[in-house]
Amino acid sequence: MEKQLKLIIEALLFASSKPLSAQDIHGCLPDTTLPDIRAALTGLQAEYETMGRSFVLKEVAQGYQIRTRSGYAPYVLRMLRSSPSRLSRAALETLAIIAYKQPIIRQEIERFRGVDVGGILRTLLEKDLIRIMGRKILPGRPLIYGTTKRFLEVFDLKDLESLPKLKEIKDFGSGDEESVQILEENTHIDASEEKETPSPYEPEIPPTGEREGPEA
Repeated sequence: MEKQLKLIIEALLFASSKPLSAQDIHGCLPDTTLPDIRAALTGLQAEYETMGRSFVLKEVAQGYQIRTRSGYAPYVLRMLRSSPSRLSRAALETLAIIAYKQPIIRQEIERFRGVDVGGILRTLLEKDLIRIMGRKILPGRPLIYGTTKRFLEVFDLKDLESLPKLKEIKDFGSGDEESVQILEENTHIDASEEKETPSPYEPEIPPTGEREGPEA
């Protein structure tokens, strides 16, 4: 039964385009306990490592996902014949500010960067790397930004607590030519300071079928 459970979970992971949590898997296997599911996931991780396969089972974005090892990325990309989109240095710096200082409003981001970030915020929203969390209770009720689960997937993070400490980051963003590659397809390749006190805000859900962009 243990082997069968592993095979079922493996099939679910292969078929899913996003990370699956133990709770997600439990929804498909209601007669199986969460401890058994977690044990099976741990067993699969160990088996893949022992077998030396071209893929690994990673814990990312508060779930589990089967990912191709980074050494095989060139072959996968060649097969797909697609060019990964890139984040510019400016976009990467803006994303880093949001990741470390969230929840944060546009004016605060621009104070850090010293330039307008309206276009960059729109790009990050389109790539689903950031999201609108609500509006801050200030004149004009500015939008508040935070990162998404997609952000955790792209940067191979289990959760926000997995972000490196600012003091551990050296030469961040050096060189205009540097960028971060983000695969637009559902192909998963393993990439193997203290936060400010959150400000009060009003959660806001955009109308169905609409997506609110950055304020002007």
